[in-house]
Amino acid sequence: MNEAKTITSKTFDIDKIREDFPILTRKINGKPLIYFDNAATAQKPQVVIDAITHYYEYQNANVHRGVHTLSQEMTVEYEKARETIQQHLNAKHPHEIIFTKGATDAINLVAHSFGKKYISAGDEIIVSVMEHHSNILPWQMLCEEKGAVLKVIPINDSGELLMDEYKKLLNEKTKIVAVTHISNVLGTINPVKEIIDLAHEKNIAVLIDGAQSVAHTMVDVQKLDCDFYCFSGHKLFGPTGSGVLYGKEKYLNAMPPYQVGGGTIKTVTFEKTEYADLPLKFEAGTPHLAGGIGLAAAINYVNNLGIENIAAYEKELLEYATDELNKIEGVKIIGTAKNKASVLSFVVEGIHNYDLGVLLDTQGVAVRTGHHCAQPLLQHYNLQGVIRASFAFYNTKEDVDVFIVALNKSIQRIK
Repeated sequence: MNEAKTITSKTFDIDKIREDFPILTRKINGKPLIYFDNAATAQKPQVVIDAITHYYEYQNANVHRGVHTLSQEMTVEYEKARETIQQHLNAKHPHEIIFTKGATDAINLVAHSFGKKYISAGDEIIVSVMEHHSNILPWQMLCEEKGAVLKVIPINDSGELLMDEYKKLLNEKTKIVAVTHISNVLGTINPVKEIIDLAHEKNIAVLIDGAQSVAHTMVDVQKLDCDFYCFSGHKLFGPTGSGVLYGKEKYLNAMPPYQVGGGTIKTVTFEKTEYADLPLKFEAGTPHLAGGIGLAAAINYVNNLGIENIAAYEKELLEYATDELNKIEGVKIIGTAKNKASVLSFVVEGIHNYDLGVLLDTQGVAVRTGHHCAQPLLQHYNLQGVIRASFAFYNTKEDVDVFIVALNKSIQRIK
């Protein structure tokens, strides 16, 4: 193994960073935790935990409608969190940022509201083979309801979109393209700017599922020129149940509300209701206030580290892990795109992925096994499941070494 195991940077102190994450001190089955399930959910730094705790201890109140001090303070804090997200994504306006429960909720919002406004029988919607179920099922349901047609961009065996085939799918019937920025199984970083530009040549809207990208790369929605972009807070080191939909103002204004109730209205009579302006039109009920506050704290934490530093560190970690994994006999990596993020999925010949996952856990190593909510993608590879190790900036080469030793032990034990 490579002896130069520690990645160093003048602005990236991995030992200090690890101290920010309390859970990394845990032992699992008597072994130090090696957490390689970051694509499912990322761990939370102390500043996020503190922000949430402070809200509940000292700020707890509802927002937007109260005249008392706590409500006014929380309204300011909550809207500051929205502005933090706006600036992080470089959205043009704060009201283009809609708080959601997560990426799944955001995609359902667009499928429902955009679909109600713009989709008719015979229209076409484009997704890709590598989509998470959350970016398949809402569109599939919409097609069934409207009599529209779902079209699918194929991939090559390396896990890269076949862009020539994508171009062939675009036509006057296409109303929206919905694709992932980074595959949760393959780690493929898709050419989303090209995807968007090609769709816009035919006046087609584009939604980008950024659930796997916001923690690993800089996202500039104005530069991308996407019409919608969504992500989940818990994958960006923030709280579960928090998320964001960015949408261009022109679409959000035209789309009807997804859910209705308190907070979404200007006036209500039994004869007619007038709905609120953006963003409140899409934020029914009492918001997940602690989620918004915690997500803003997570974004500030990531920005203080520097997304460029994070990307460079994770790239080196991925390359090291890939090299070490390739040395193990019988291992086949699934997803070998030229442009990848820190996701490493693989199978071991003759061994079920679940069995290896259980044995790795006995040695303190947390990986994900199964179909990863991407069954159509695994069907492309004639697989029912894979083992996935996904990395974050608090993981180390030493973690990878422990994982490789544990994997070898597990394989030998089964054989």
